[in-house]
Amino acid sequence: MSGILYVTGTPIGNLSDLSPRAVETLESVDFIAAEDTRVTLKLLNHFGIKKPMVSYFEHNKRERGEIICARIEQGENCAIVTDAGMPCISDPGEDLVKLCEERGIKTVVIPGPSAVISALAVSGLSTGRFTFEGFLSVNKKSRTDHLKSLANEHRTMIFYEAPHK
Repeated sequence: MSGILYVTGTPIGNLSDLSPRAVETLESVDFIAAEDTRVTLKLLNHFGIKKPMVSYFEHNKRERGEIICARIEQGENCAIVTDAGMPCISDPGEDLVKLCEERGIKTVVIPGPSAVISALAVSGLSTGRFTFEGFLSVNKKSRTDHLKSLANEHRTMIFYEAPHK
């Protein structure tokens, strides 16, 4: 019998924002797929949760996705978490969910904070209709072309920006 992938939202900044349901899920799964195990370890330690973790991020998602799915197919339950917010939104977790769908693995969402919705809520801009564009390209021409394509957009627009090094 196949296990389940739990797409589990985590706090954006305040650890107290982790929902009781998310805590229960993290306590009950067999292992956790984490974008950054060091960040997730701080969260788990705060709640006294001890679970094995598998690193799952942009540069290892193909190889680790296969490993994670194989474990779930063998009956283990897994929670996927990101560093902050909802996994799979402009996040490599999207690929894991697609892989699970292709393989017939059940996925369940454990809702949590979302940076997109939080930013929109406090923006003072119109919230009735909006568009989320995710991360813009770091390539100057691609970025400019993308922004030009949105020049006539009248809805509130939200973009992610990668941290500068």
